Amino acid sequence: MTRLSASSVREEFSETLNRVAYRGERIILERHGKDVAALVPVEDLELLEELEDRMDLDAARKALKEHGSMSLEELKAELGI
Repeated sequence: MTRLSASSVREEFSETLNRVAYRGERIILERHGKDVAALVPVEDLELLEELEDRMDLDAARKALKEHGSMSLEELKAELGI
């Protein structure tokens, strides 16, 4: 994975964006020697979001199995709203 300083990316933003969008590169942005962000192709982001959705669904199913369900009124009462 490529690491670039945020300032160099700012100077060559169009070229960096093309590397990510068209060549599929993943680029870590550094500031003062520390990783602060990443540029990834949209396909990678979509995959990450799909994985997060699956994890959320698994957690919800587990909680439902362990605790059962409740009505909206029961939830409001529990939350005090």
